[in-house]
Amino acid sequence: MSNHQPKVAFVSGCNGISGHAIVEHLVRQPDSEWSKIIVSSRTPLVHFWSDPRVQFVGVDFMWPHERIVEKLAPVCSLVTHVYYTAYAHSKDFKSLSKINVPLFQKFIDAVDAVCPKLQRVLMYTGGKYYGAHLGKLTAPAEESSPRYIDNGDNFYYNQEDYLVEVQQRRKQWKYNVIRPTGIIGFIPHGSLLVLIFLSLITHEYTYAANGMSEALSVAVYFLLCRELGLPAHFPGNEFLWEGVDDKSYAPSIADLAVFASTHDHCSNQIFNHTNGDVIVWKNFWPKIAQYYGLKTPTPRFEQARGQSSNLIVEFNVQEWADDKKPAWERVVQKYGGRKDVFDWVSWDHWNWALGRAWSTLLSSNKARAYGWTRFDDTYKTWLDTWTILENAGILPKPQPLGEI
Repeated sequence: MSNHQPKVAFVSGCNGISGHAIVEHLVRQPDSEWSKIIVSSRTPLVHFWSDPRVQFVGVDFMWPHERIVEKLAPVCSLVTHVYYTAYAHSKDFKSLSKINVPLFQKFIDAVDAVCPKLQRVLMYTGGKYYGAHLGKLTAPAEESSPRYIDNGDNFYYNQEDYLVEVQQRRKQWKYNVIRPTGIIGFIPHGSLLVLIFLSLITHEYTYAANGMSEALSVAVYFLLCRELGLPAHFPGNEFLWEGVDDKSYAPSIADLAVFASTHDHCSNQIFNHTNGDVIVWKNFWPKIAQYYGLKTPTPRFEQARGQSSNLIVEFNVQEWADDKKPAWERVVQKYGGRKDVFDWVSWDHWNWALGRAWSTLLSSNKARAYGWTRFDDTYKTWLDTWTILENAGILPKPQPLGEI
């Protein structure tokens, strides 16, 4: 049953792809549902929402607890629903727990202390929970799938365990966990965080921009191929090319998150998210390339054949892109967009996304069984994402480019 009393949201990580999508979803809801939307990030707000219900608070959840509480207390006394989307990224998966676990623990301790009206805490994890990054996932993975032996490296386990521990101790609010697969969606800038951990003793750390949006990476790749007159080769492997894949559209994940967190029968439940369809890359790749007027040669896969438990790619896009920044600057000069977008692209992440020689499919049957009914056409979500990036001046529009 839905709670129809006006609610107050607190969204962490609002500059990132997931947090931004939640805020976008909430501002489309009436005042009678959401009377205030508090958003936070450790970096300055980069996207302006004209909705007067939105209030920004800058906070770094690696600050000492007392400082976080002092910052949040004046604005969070009426918060009823909390959405945690913050994430610090590193190329080394084992190092992720060193920052993401204390980051989340400090967040939970803080909101539990400053939100006396708190009803629900919702956090995002993802396919890495099932070992999707290691080839350990039994597809399609379900929420009840057992944990793999992670040797303490999977920070999602520690985060979820702490969430449940605090909730069971306090018993004043409920929780949800949403586990999306590869996320497609708009980011207002290269805002997701690449972690560079400097000292475990002093807890010094720094961040760099990272655009972990596969749609952005593919768009930049296609536009570079256009500019250089190169065929748009598929960089991945034979298994992924021939197999079945799924995606999660950021606005759709936000829709599920708000659905789950505002329905009593979803209390203390975990839900996978997928768009509800699947793609086959050998059909999908040439289809999305047509958006930029590109033709895609059929791969021969001389280097990346068969199924494997290791990442294999036909060619490394990180190495391919090493000398392409001047070409991107020419694209921007001719057609528009932003020069710094080249630095947003996480080429290493895209190497992983297309180098999986194993299935990472998730089952979203549980969410459907609980009454969530949204479906998204994955092809359309890519085109919609590119259009939004174009409208924001981040990518050039394809229309004036002509065909090669």
